[in-house]
Amino acid sequence: MTFNAAILTLFPEMFPGTLGHSLAGKALRDGKWCYAAVDIRTFATDKHRTVDDHLAGGGAGMVFKPDILAKAIDATPHTGPRLLMSPRGTPLTQVRVRELAAGEGCMIICGRFEGIDQRVIDARGLEEVSVGDYVLSGGEPAALTLLDAVIRLLPGVMGHDQSHAEESFEDGLLEYPHYTKPNVWEGLEIPAILQSGDHKAVAKWKAAQRIELTKARRPDLYDKFIKSKG
Repeated sequence: MTFNAAILTLFPEMFPGTLGHSLAGKALRDGKWCYAAVDIRTFATDKHRTVDDHLAGGGAGMVFKPDILAKAIDATPHTGPRLLMSPRGTPLTQVRVRELAAGEGCMIICGRFEGIDQRVIDARGLEEVSVGDYVLSGGEPAALTLLDAVIRLLPGVMGHDQSHAEESFEDGLLEYPHYTKPNVWEGLEIPAILQSGDHKAVAKWKAAQRIELTKARRPDLYDKFIKSKG
């Protein structure tokens, strides 16, 4: 099954961008995923290809016009949910990424300006998604981030399922520290336990490291983890 991404944007040339390289690029060439970058301006009706207008009620900035954006959404074939990349959206989680990767595809709408007319969000059932508590110049970088997270989980993209089984956020914890040769670098040694050959002890060390790192760096995740364990 090929994962189909329909991307609505003012800058279709930004895609596939970084997704044309490395694992995502190979998966694209192998047909594991595909995309269509649709230029929203092609649905404008005036000679200036206007897609935005002033805020109702006053205020700085411009807003996507509902009629133009709705036409772009309605005219674009897609499968799966309609996602709007927005700083006010629900934070993207690994759980949601896995849900998306298990589907056939999605539509991603890249916001610009101050946002889009709320009536389009309501009338077209858009799911607002945020990739972090910060503001970007547009939804395109956020869309690339979301797609990168999804594509790497598609069947056959990564060499081994174990490659992401213990990654950060897979079970609510951050990932443990990693080491490789040389065994001593600038006077710093690889932890002895990792060179002991005792697989049970190594697994216990990794589990403990994950808990301690999460507790120190992401107390919010740590609290959720503790509550999930009763």
